[in-house]
Formats: sequence, C-alpha cells, structure tokens
Amino acid sequence: MRDLTIVIKGAGEMATGVAHRLHKSGFGRIIMTDIPAPLCVRRTVSFCEAVYEGRMTVEGVTAELATLSGDAPDVWNRGHVAVLIDPSWSVVATLKPDVVVDAIMAKRNIGTKKDEAPLVIGIGPGFKAPDDVHIVVESNRGHDLGRTLYEGAAEPYTGMPGQMMSYTKERVLRAPVAGMVKHARKLGETVAKGDLILSVGGIPVTAPFDGILRGLIREISVDEGEKVGDVDPRARQEYCYTISEKARSIGGGVLEAIMHVYNRPAQR
Repeated sequence: MRDLTIVIKGAGEMATGVAHRLHKSGFGRIIMTDIPAPLCVRRTVSFCEAVYEGRMTVEGVTAELATLSGDAPDVWNRGHVAVLIDPSWSVVATLKPDVVVDAIMAKRNIGTKKDEAPLVIGIGPGFKAPDDVHIVVESNRGHDLGRTLYEGAAEPYTGMPGQMMSYTKERVLRAPVAGMVKHARKLGETVAKGDLILSVGGIPVTAPFDGILRGLIREISVDEGEKVGDVDPRARQEYCYTISEKARSIGGGVLEAIMHVYNRPAQR
C-alpha cells in the first residue's frame, strides 16, 4: 500500500485536500500536476502555490515543485508531495501510476480515461462509473458529499457555491472584465461591505458584505468571469489556513476508494 504511486490531476484546494489526506494516511508516492500559472483562489491551503514559491506547506504536509517527473523520487524521499507543471498529464504515461485521481474540478471530464491506471477516480460532475472512470467521488455539498460511486455519476453542477450564513453566490468574487489583477487587500484580512478588495483591468471589485478574505487569486491576468476572491462571513481567520470540510470529505472518499481496491485480503 505504501508503495502505490498516485498521480493527482490538479493541485488546487480540493486536490490538496485529497493529497493531504492520502499523505497523512501513509501514502508517500504522490505527484500532483497543474498548469504553469495556477488560478487558485484559496492559496493558503493549496499545494499549487509550490509552482510559484517552490514549496508549500498545508497543515504540516509540504509539497515541493519537481522540475521533471524523474525528480519525484527525491521529493518523496524528503517526505514531501511532488508538484509538477504538466498540463497535458504526460507524467501518467511516464510513471505508469497505480492510481490516477482527476481532481481538476472542471465540472466536466476534459480527457481522463479509465485505462490510465489500474484505478482511476473522478471527482465531481463529468464522470460516470464504470464507463469513464472506475470510481466517482461526489463533490456536491449535502448528504452525499464524499460518497464513493461504483456505478453512476456525481450530481450535476449547480453553479451555486455552498451556503455560509445565508450567503451563496455573492460570497464569490469574479472578474468583471478580462485583465490583470491588482490587490488592494491581503489574504486573511477582515473586510467590511464596500471595501475595495482588488481591481481587474482597473475595474474595482468590492466586498459584498462584512467578513474575512478567505481567498484571493494572485496578481495575474484573468479572463472575464474568473473567480478571483472569496469572502467568508463567518470571519474566522483560522478558516483561511485550514482545509475545508468539503475538501476533507472528498479526500476521505478518495482514500476509501483506494482502500476498497488495494486493501483487500488475498484470494485463496
């Protein structure tokens, strides 16, 4: 079990919840892939920050950027999760992993196939087991969050963020136009309704209500409509630096799926 090689597509918030849970459960050969300029908003709890910083630690687990897939064993030997810039997932063909997890959260399948590994797991909408992948993990908040599905698909994408103190879609800040992001506030800061949070292409984006800035995209170029921030009305600063209940639940579902397949007694 400890020698299983696991490739996780994506290194954002939900993918990090998966990697963190697997690493804490004893899986030491984990490699995550991401694009050259990740668009993550909850940067304080996302291993994709290693793309920018070289390494990133979330709740005691460190991810380290690997230049090539061949560097991953050195990263693993240091007890870290490997992160690789690999938007085409070429590492899957190179490493021939035991497990592939699609945690991109694209709300659709953008190319993952169940022949990529002995066990292929898809998270959220866009995957159907056992047609596209072997197992699907439910990502929609509610009664079935984190449930492993061996037949069928996850619930359809609703387009509605999870509710926090009666707030839903208004807590997510989106780019009003395409352009360069410029910060006016910092991650983890308390904000009041109407405060300037950032600008995109010179257009201001303000706080929709009082809360804490739980998510803030890097100062990069974004498309119109891109998620650029997240205001949490609960105003608990520790929530900015800890994995969410959703990411933990999804991580638990992936762990269950791997254990279900690989931790069975030998047939006699």
